[in-house]
Amino acid sequence: MGIKKSKFVRVKCPDCENTQIIFDHASTTVKCLVCGRTLSEPTGGRSKVKAEVVEILE
Repeated sequence: MGIKKSKFVRVKCPDCENTQIIFDHASTTVKCLVCGRTLSEPTGGRSKVKAEVVEILE
């Protein structure tokens, strides 16, 4: 079992197409800064991303 690294990802909102950077292990719900749609929900580990991942930032 390897250790999974936490990363930041750039996602695109499916409603307004705004792009923003979120943490892939967020412990709180992340909403779009423009329209308020939920982009990511916490699961106890890696977040459940509900938007299109455009880029993984290293």
